[in-house]
Amino acid sequence: MAVATSSVISPWQATLQHYNNRFYLKDHPSPCHSNPICNTFNFKRRILSSSKFNDHVVTDSSSSKLSPIETHFSISGCGCSWIQDNSMVHDSATSNGTWKRCSALPAKTVDVSSVSDLFEFICSGPLVDKIGITPEKVGQSIDKWLLYGSQLCRLFQLNELKLTIPQKARLYHYYIPVFVWCDDQIALHNSNFQDGDDVPPLVIGFSAPQGCGKTTLVFALDYLFKTTKRKSATISIDDFYLTAQGQAKLREENPGNALLEYRGNAGSHDLPFSVETLEALTKLTKDGMKMKVPRYDKSAYSGRGDRADATTWPEVEGPLKVILFEGWMLGFKSLPAEVVKAVDPQLETVNKNLEAYYDAWDKYINAWVVIKIKDPSYVYRWRLQAEIAMRQAGKAGMSDDEVNDFVSRYLPAYKAYLPTLYAEGPSGSDPDRVLAIDIDEERNPILAN
Repeated sequence: MAVATSSVISPWQATLQHYNNRFYLKDHPSPCHSNPICNTFNFKRRILSSSKFNDHVVTDSSSSKLSPIETHFSISGCGCSWIQDNSMVHDSATSNGTWKRCSALPAKTVDVSSVSDLFEFICSGPLVDKIGITPEKVGQSIDKWLLYGSQLCRLFQLNELKLTIPQKARLYHYYIPVFVWCDDQIALHNSNFQDGDDVPPLVIGFSAPQGCGKTTLVFALDYLFKTTKRKSATISIDDFYLTAQGQAKLREENPGNALLEYRGNAGSHDLPFSVETLEALTKLTKDGMKMKVPRYDKSAYSGRGDRADATTWPEVEGPLKVILFEGWMLGFKSLPAEVVKAVDPQLETVNKNLEAYYDAWDKYINAWVVIKIKDPSYVYRWRLQAEIAMRQAGKAGMSDDEVNDFVSRYLPAYKAYLPTLYAEGPSGSDPDRVLAIDIDEERNPILAN
């Protein structure tokens, strides 16, 4: 008896076959990795220029192109070395399931017009399992991935058809997967309300060490939300630092405590002001409701800093869908006194101050992104890189010794609180609504050990 030939195909093959049929591109075939059912396509602007996709983006009345969002973004010191750097990135998985590191990659480019290649590249990312992405889900939403990639290329001024490996990895293995996860969290949040209810914006907390690229990540996510017509607001714990006068008073009240001499550690923030701001932001649920979001000027008073003049604060308008709240110490929990004393006796006062932070910050956060590092000393290297970049750009930057002194005031808190944060999650968080991302010394997401 003859054996029937199996017609079963893999999920990614089925997805690409469906994608061929859906967009009627069979007249542009070319072989894909010698697979007879899979075609590659020269998309360029064909799909993204369709009216379907333009319904999801902000457009300018005089042009069909995406309108860039006004920003004050600067590459120097922002953790964007991936834009130019080809030195390190995580490539495909090895046979034993671990990820191999590719050093000194050639500066070759990758043609993202091949949807099949991009599909496989997305599915090979280290965050795929964490955010529950299956090949089927990627295939069903590949048009959105293309759109998001195009938008981020526009934001970072990259050629979307000629991305280097690190650029492609940063967009499709990091920023876009996190955006997809945030999008799912918003949908979950909205499902808890009835039609007609005033739905408060979802607050997503981003807890990550200084210099690891969290500000750039939040910047990219905010851009994607705005270009997909969801109103968002971004705030940082930096925005809630004490005024210069308040910092001077804190310094006087804690003589000899280097951890409280300058802004940074618990105790150097205006917690009532942060509560007032967060409460007001979460009430922006209707059209026409507006408020100005505070900002901090780190350059004031010769670098000691002060709250920026209110006339310079950006304005946000409701109804907000999401608030992106980032900070290096978000989610830190106070610990027994003997634990912090063993790390640094000066940390005891900081630890007592930290007890009030849950009610001021963490309780407002509905979902969390926790960016994890293996060694807190990475912070020193990242800060040094940022200051060197600033000096090379002709801007004022700290000397190497000043960087060492600056970072030394944060390391005790990292050493004391990161282990608990990583083991237990942020204070008061729901484990099912925490996305933990391990990154390496080059700020690239990796598979957790």
